[in-house]
Amino acid sequence: MNKTCSLRRLCNLHEYLIKQHRVIRYKSNTCNDLNSFVLYDKFICERRSQSKCSVLVQVSSENSISDLYSYCSKFGSIKNIFHYQLAGSNHFVLTEFEDQSAVNTLLDQSTYYVKDSNVVAVRSPFLWFRSNASKKNSKLLSTDDKLNFPFQANQTMIEPNIKNIGLEKLDSLSNQMLLLLKCTQLNDIGTRLRFLIAMQIENALKGIFPLTKVLPFGSSVNSFGKIGSDIDLVIMDSEIKENKTSRLIYHGKCVSNSRTQTQRNVEILGDLLQLFLPGCSRVKRISQARVPIVKYSQDFVGVECDLAVSNETAVNMSELLYIFGNFDYRVRPLVFTIKMWAREINLTNDTPGRWITNFSLTLLVLFYLQQEKIIPKIQTLVKQASNSDVRITNEGINCTFLRDVSKLHKVVENKKTLDQLLLGFFEYYASFDFNTNAISLNFGKTINKPEYSALYIVNPLEVHFNVSKNVSSEEMERFRIELRNAAWIIDSSLMNTNSFNILDLFKGFDVNKKNQIVFEIQHQIKNSNRLVTVKDLFDDSQTQEDKRLT
Repeated sequence: MNKTCSLRRLCNLHEYLIKQHRVIRYKSNTCNDLNSFVLYDKFICERRSQSKCSVLVQVSSENSISDLYSYCSKFGSIKNIFHYQLAGSNHFVLTEFEDQSAVNTLLDQSTYYVKDSNVVAVRSPFLWFRSNASKKNSKLLSTDDKLNFPFQANQTMIEPNIKNIGLEKLDSLSNQMLLLLKCTQLNDIGTRLRFLIAMQIENALKGIFPLTKVLPFGSSVNSFGKIGSDIDLVIMDSEIKENKTSRLIYHGKCVSNSRTQTQRNVEILGDLLQLFLPGCSRVKRISQARVPIVKYSQDFVGVECDLAVSNETAVNMSELLYIFGNFDYRVRPLVFTIKMWAREINLTNDTPGRWITNFSLTLLVLFYLQQEKIIPKIQTLVKQASNSDVRITNEGINCTFLRDVSKLHKVVENKKTLDQLLLGFFEYYASFDFNTNAISLNFGKTINKPEYSALYIVNPLEVHFNVSKNVSSEEMERFRIELRNAAWIIDSSLMNTNSFNILDLFKGFDVNKKNQIVFEIQHQIKNSNRLVTVKDLFDDSQTQEDKRLT
């Protein structure tokens, strides 16, 4: 009887995919996708170049933009202008010049507000534009105005309400997932501003630390970031190269790389941000964390920031996730959907605690896609690495893997659609043995747990660590229940209506609805003179014939 129910379920799903599946066409051949793959280092370099050529200017209103453009044009050719508004009618204009020299000239000729005798004179790419007393009327901007410069108005700085982006208008679940990605992923101005925040700190340190770089890492650069998400920053020192031909050598002090020294550096950085750098507020020094950081808010951008003194491994992890996120067009929509589902039903939380994190969820999705043979195991990237890919951190952690995955020249045979993969994710982990198995993306398979933990996901780079050690047994059990519920919601909807609204998935589980569906199925079976038990209805096991049809 279980076999009959499973076959009917597969037939309904197949009918749905054929009749109503009008998916936005993307290249599904991974080899073609990887031909246009942009190296992580190139991506970082391009974004840093943009930030060096940019300034952020606060204006009284959007009506000042034309005046600002005219004024800034005196310093050099302007490439792009972006306008956004934060709460409290605070308007900002991100202005990108064609050349960095224009920014240097602009900053040289900018001034300080001397009416406030307590102001600290700090050179920063964050400015404000005062009105011109000789011009009483500014040009008013309207939607009909045709400006003679590259202007992008009212850029989105906060994540939109997913109920208002038109998901219900699309009959294809795959299309809904793609639209969700498009509307919630970190946009261009969000990325630009994150690199400008990093550049503000880098410029402040350059005077005494000329080899220092401040880089965003984590979701801001790994291709899985969303609008309005926090930004992780790290201070990195470039390798010192001795000039053998120079006879003059800088005096310097030797400083240990001990944890105590890192904690002292965090305290000093906290003072720098709190006392001197514009826009930095609510500074907190968290020196006792495993990786000591300074937390603060950047008020001109409206984001929360975490600044670490050194975290090479996290930078390499960002690159690894960036590679996976760009390996196949299906990776990012699936990750975004799973993370949104977990957030909406309160599986994840912005506050650190005993619940599963977005990072762990991302790794779970990537591991599932490894089982589907859509992305490679990490060991494949390690074996293909060349000498230029070798990375060993100061802590001795081996972060060597192939950076340019376009060299893999491998075509992905799996052609499953996004909705198939979404349902497959829930069904795969709903029956996964979390009690005895640990998840290893390095080998692309499960391994025995090295130690007890409710959820064990091997850190892909620091392989002796469990990235999900924080997850409690209670939260893990709730996660398993929600996985089954999600699979039921999608499956039952397709069985009865041949369509699905992704917002129903985000509402969570409706017990009354499930009971009604069970009653209807039992009624249908009764009329067909078949016997079935409730256990049969919810038995997820598959026969060999089911697997063949799948």
